[in-house]
Amino acid sequence: QSPGARRNRRRPGGRFVGTPMKRVLAALLAVALLASAGTGLLVWQLSRHDGTGLPEISAYSHGESVRVGPYRYCQVLDLDNCEIPQTTGSLAVNSRNPLQLSVPSAIARAPWWLIRAYEDAPSPVVSEFRPGTTLAVTIPTVDARFGKLTGIAVQVPTLVRDEAGNEFPLPHAEWSVRTVWN
Repeated sequence: QSPGARRNRRRPGGRFVGTPMKRVLAALLAVALLASAGTGLLVWQLSRHDGTGLPEISAYSHGESVRVGPYRYCQVLDLDNCEIPQTTGSLAVNSRNPLQLSVPSAIARAPWWLIRAYEDAPSPVVSEFRPGTTLAVTIPTVDARFGKLTGIAVQVPTLVRDEAGNEFPLPHAEWSVRTVWN
């Protein structure tokens, strides 16, 4: 027999000796290499963020969206320990399409406030949301009493106690989006 015929002979038990075994090993090595590269790419994609690790809100209107990190973010139990990147977003709006706000579960699992500013309102309009109840809110861009929406803010409160022992909520984190009218 020729040397090539000997290499392709089956052993007892059905396994090939020689060249076909090398092809199988090469194929397995290629699959392992591609799987490793794919896993590395997936981990890289999933771990990309703005670098702060802080929650972001999203606002959408009329085909445009914006993601915004916090304007201010303090530790829940220490309001003197804060990061203040002063991040704000802006979103183009019109009178026909509402603003749609989305908050991540990191915000929604706590009580949170939505503050809406209107051009003719004497003070901001505040809505409170209970923990775990709301991830998204649709906000009309024009209010019949207060006019055009000029911006929104999301705040997450924490209870604080003053020197007299009185407890009251103060925001420990805030996100802000201003509207730009077309």
